[in-house]
Amino acid sequence: MKSEVKEFIKSKRFAVVGVSRDPKKFGNTIYREMKSRGYEVYGVHPSADEIAGEIYYASLPALRGRVDAAILCTKPEKVEPLLKDAAGAGIHNVWLQQGAESKGAIEAGKNLGLNLIAGKCILMYAEPVKSFHAFHRSFVKLFGRY
Repeated sequence: MKSEVKEFIKSKRFAVVGVSRDPKKFGNTIYREMKSRGYEVYGVHPSADEIAGEIYYASLPALRGRVDAAILCTKPEKVEPLLKDAAGAGIHNVWLQQGAESKGAIEAGKNLGLNLIAGKCILMYAEPVKSFHAFHRSFVKLFGRY
């Protein structure tokens, strides 16, 4: 496992950016899964302060000091300002969930000095790894791409 991923998964308090009112969206899946795995998780949604009985925060700066890491599940064009927000809020560990990454975002993350992970699914690394993610993780390890 790469050192960047090891550093990221040491975190225990996460912001998930991209949680939606639509329970089928992947940001919601990550939010629920991380909570079910015992992590302290905070949802970030720019215009909702409550979804399905859960409290949400409008931005990463609103979570300053409460989280160790952020998982971004947004469209790539929204990522660069979120990276700046993360850096400004003192959040050093940022995971760009598959589909959120772009060349510009990766470059911006490096320029901001963030521990940035891109192109991987957090659910394959956040313990305990369950269901098909465990199978996929084994497959990735077998071919040396872990």
